[in-house]
Amino acid sequence: MVQVVAAIIERTGKILIGRRQAEQSHPLQWEFPGGKVEYGETPAQALARELEEELGIRGAAGREITSYEYTYAGRDPIRLFFFRVTEFQGEPVNLIFHEIRWEPPQSLSGFDFVEGDLEFLRGLSSGAY
Repeated sequence: MVQVVAAIIERTGKILIGRRQAEQSHPLQWEFPGGKVEYGETPAQALARELEEELGIRGAAGREITSYEYTYAGRDPIRLFFFRVTEFQGEPVNLIFHEIRWEPPQSLSGFDFVEGDLEFLRGLSSGAY
């Protein structure tokens, strides 16, 4: 099963989100930074690698908040891992997204997120995380 990591990076009460490029799957939808776990990697290692590739930050680390399986229509199931990122070096910059934004958690429900993130967003808005 494909594993995917997602980073919850908070600063001054806001969470960093990224909007996918128009030519990607799920075009112009919002997501949390992260990506696929490669062969031989742990989810924590994938988190650090993906955040360096996407945001230019190094040494990202944090704790797992939750994980669950999700199946997009016509695809095999994936396992999503959400991490609260508490450590990294550097300043996040947009290296791959259409745009990135810092948003308060209560406003995230107003964004068109990829379907796989919706369960996490429901938990976030209910105070579960």
